[in-house]
Amino acid sequence: MKKVHLGCWKRDFPGYINVDICDLPHIHYKSTIDKLPFFEDNSIDYIYCSHALEYYDSIEALDVLKEWKRVMKNGAKLRVCVPDFDPLIQVYKSTNDIDKIIGPLYGRMLIGDKFIYHKTAYNFTKLSNLLSKLGFRNICKYDWRITDHANFDDHSQAYYPSMDKENGLLVSLNVECEK
Repeated sequence: MKKVHLGCWKRDFPGYINVDICDLPHIHYKSTIDKLPFFEDNSIDYIYCSHALEYYDSIEALDVLKEWKRVMKNGAKLRVCVPDFDPLIQVYKSTNDIDKIIGPLYGRMLIGDKFIYHKTAYNFTKLSNLLSKLGFRNICKYDWRITDHANFDDHSQAYYPSMDKENGLLVSLNVECEK
């Protein structure tokens, strides 16, 4: 099974091909995740991307997802995670503290010598409509606890309060679908 981890950053999941713009030893392809010329059409069984799609605006995201779909085999699974706007609003309403949600909303990250920021926000309706528009099927939320990477703490496991995975509110939207 050919599995790809797009926007993996510091996380190195065993058995995955890692793609990221960072210069780290475990990266197989140093590249942005919007163009994947190193993969042939219909060659990938599984794509995982946690908290990287939101760095593209809504129009760019269409092209990014089209590219991912191009490299996926028929029936291949895509799991994509993004900050979930709906629970972030709940956090804001319950705390009245905008600083509690600024990080997940804007996502400032230093790459090389420049900062990149989130360009859009998602909830399940927006993301599922986007995936459906592109022909992805069986779109649903998934539980990070029942994945082969559950033991690797990444943003798919983002909770408020931070790290309260038992009682906190999941602020990551974790969606899976098939080509």
